[in-house]
Amino acid sequence: MSLIYVLNGPNLNLLGKRQPDIYGHETLADVETDCRRLASELGYDIRFHQSNREYEIIDWIHEAREDGAGIVINPAAFTHTSVAILDALNTFEQPVIEVHISNVHKREAFRHHSFVSHRADGVIAGLGTEGYQLAIRRVASLITSAEKK
Repeated sequence: MSLIYVLNGPNLNLLGKRQPDIYGHETLADVETDCRRLASELGYDIRFHQSNREYEIIDWIHEAREDGAGIVINPAAFTHTSVAILDALNTFEQPVIEVHISNVHKREAFRHHSFVSHRADGVIAGLGTEGYQLAIRRVASLITSAEKK
């Protein structure tokens, strides 16, 4: 079974508790359950991680180079600051989809720039936690397309 990494950046461990007017009431555990269910239906396994530490996210990207078929990443605040995460993603040759729960383009100006977008094969923003499921579907589609070539 192919493996999709779902990586989450800082403060997403507080999902459902922090600013529910922006991020909703679902917890990260709810998101993980939904991701696992969908991935299983599509014939994939999930490795789901969250960290407030940049280096751990980088280490998981490096790990995905060895056994991952795709990455769904919500880098959270690292989106706007981390060249290191971009550099790690640039070493990963499989599909990458960037996800943001809120519409970052309707928020503060500093949130409009994403280092991760320079590598991502697609970006989903502003669709709430449903964006994760859409990202998994897209990664699965890109994996299938690559396998047919």
